Amino acid sequence: MADLAYEHLRDALLVLEVRPGAPLKDDVVARELDVGRTPVREALKRLETDRLVVTYPRRGTFAAPIDISDLGQISEVRRSLEPLAAAGAARRATDEQRAGLAGLAATIAALDPPSMTAVELMRHDVAVHRGVYAASGNPHLEDVLVRLDNLATRIWCLVLDRLPAIGGHVHEHVDLLRAVVEGREEDAAALAEEHVAAFERTVRGVL
Repeated sequence: MADLAYEHLRDALLVLEVRPGAPLKDDVVARELDVGRTPVREALKRLETDRLVVTYPRRGTFAAPIDISDLGQISEVRRSLEPLAAAGAARRATDEQRAGLAGLAATIAALDPPSMTAVELMRHDVAVHRGVYAASGNPHLEDVLVRLDNLATRIWCLVLDRLPAIGGHVHEHVDLLRAVVEGREEDAAALAEEHVAAFERTVRGVL
């Protein structure tokens, strides 16, 4: 139940369905998810560790604010670690993981961005990153990158309405996923690094 509450809240926070600064009351969330308050409290503690929520004494828990000035620091770390994860995935992914990533590549290649909302497209973006991190075979690297990607996704979603069509951004993942599936480590690493750099350039371009 705690995992369920965590995943529900995390995904809502990522795409700003819960806006920065919005209150998160454990009793309200518990009723919405039909779980007890204890699992929700556990989930909120994990989300605080992830820097997705903040808790103030005697005031309660709120969706964390988004500080655009964090973009440079987040991107600096991701430019080093994303290629590492992509290369690791190309080298160590299991047959089952490669099949799953190949299926995801096919799904993204077939998307029709004009018929989709920006949030729907962003959910595909998140799925790609999580899939590659998991396939890297390094749970410590995966843990760090999931947290950083969560923060980066919130920044991206904050400026979605000012961005050019993001279908191209999401479609970039097709080549990355294929490189991973085919075991092309250097290509996977280079594509992952360029994706992070393009993300930062795009966001800075609208600020």
